[in-house]
Amino acid sequence: MRLIETSLPGVVVIEPNVFQDDRGFFLESYREEQFERLGIRARFVQDNHSKSVQGALRGLHFQLVHPQAKLCRVIQGAVLDVAVDIRLESPHFGKWAKELLTAENHRQIFIPAGFAHGFLVLSPTAEFLYKCTDYYYPDDQQGIIWNDPDLNIGWDIASPLLSAKDQQLPRLKVLSPDRLPRYRPA
Repeated sequence: MRLIETSLPGVVVIEPNVFQDDRGFFLESYREEQFERLGIRARFVQDNHSKSVQGALRGLHFQLVHPQAKLCRVIQGAVLDVAVDIRLESPHFGKWAKELLTAENHRQIFIPAGFAHGFLVLSPTAEFLYKCTDYYYPDDQQGIIWNDPDLNIGWDIASPLLSAKDQQLPRLKVLSPDRLPRYRPA
């Protein structure tokens, strides 16, 4: 297993060891002791699985009272995965990192708590799996509009398919400080 740093400290890409032969492939997608050796010490409590069509964009979401770190991967198709640092007083506040996750590259991305997260489906369909370190609480769901001009995320799509809720999300700069996580240096 190999760890690849991104432009955001704490947001990392994990490349598993893949064993392939004429029957197919095998990989360990999660092994706690290996992740701990890579510096990822997270207790996951919930697994989620979504299937989406091409052009669907889910995000940018976060929870404030029950923040979730996430370990994300794709088992069918391809997505562009994006993490945005929204922690007040972070030296990287408002910065983002993106990674191409596909069923073929087997890459995963770890996104710490305190980051907004979203993904765009690039293939005809995609199945997206992610582990979370806290449970989903509908009343705690927060978000930022996908095309916030201050963030200027390179999604490379003009009109994605969005949920009604995601269409109404605010820009980062209009969120009051009490609706954003705080940066806590390690």
